[in-house]
Amino acid sequence: MKVFTTIDEMRIASRAARPAGRRIGLVPTMGALHQGHLSLVRAAKSSCDLVVVSSFVNPTQFGPNEDLAKYPRSFEQDRGLLEREGVDLLFAPSVEEMYPGGAVTWVTVEDLSGKLDGRSRPTHFRGVTTVVAKLFHIVEPDLAFFGQKDAAQVAIIRRMVRDLNLPLEIAVCPIVREPDGLAMSSRNAYLDPQQRKQALVLHRSLMRVQQLADAGERSAVKLTAAGREEFAAESSVRLDYFEIVDPATLDPVENVSQSALVAVAAFVGPTRLIDNIVLAPH
Repeated sequence: MKVFTTIDEMRIASRAARPAGRRIGLVPTMGALHQGHLSLVRAAKSSCDLVVVSSFVNPTQFGPNEDLAKYPRSFEQDRGLLEREGVDLLFAPSVEEMYPGGAVTWVTVEDLSGKLDGRSRPTHFRGVTTVVAKLFHIVEPDLAFFGQKDAAQVAIIRRMVRDLNLPLEIAVCPIVREPDGLAMSSRNAYLDPQQRKQALVLHRSLMRVQQLADAGERSAVKLTAAGREEFAAESSVRLDYFEIVDPATLDPVENVSQSALVAVAAFVGPTRLIDNIVLAPH
């Protein structure tokens, strides 16, 4: 596995693969890798000839009082994991490399970026779409792989790719969970044993909605109320949002007869976690 820290190195390697007709897959990450990330790498390996993983803790997607400084960083461990998975190229640039001094240009997906996580983290998605657009521009992948856990991010990046006519496909891979249902996240490392148990309320609330939908309930209002009830019984966890929305537009839906995204975010202690399920149309 080759490790590149400069844009020029990454671009040269990527473009060298083009004449040979090799299909390039990109897995963008912020490091602190877990099995969820590795599932994206495996998906990329199965459908691409050259797999590139980026590892970059992107400062522009963190708000002023968020966890940029303490976000878990484990580069050497991550490097070992990626080598074992057979990744071809690891792109690990510095902040200075990705954001030249005085940079003032942003890529913003209007409207969608203010929904779900964007409502409580107003500048978050602007930072995400800007850095992802940069990575697409640098690596020039044929496919880019993202996790379903970040469902709002997926909707926003898909819209950006469509609106800007970017020549790549977005592949979305299923959420990878711990045996007890907790969605894998780099931020799970922040949880102490008691908080780890409390965090299960996110998955429990989604399973309650799934159960009711499977039994025939179609009202989004009733399903949302049932999900929120689970949080009422876990007072130590502070709910940020619990919403049922259209997976593409992130707009609220009245009923779940069509495909619907059930999305939740909550604070377990100071740690903000997200999770979701997609209800299939009936």
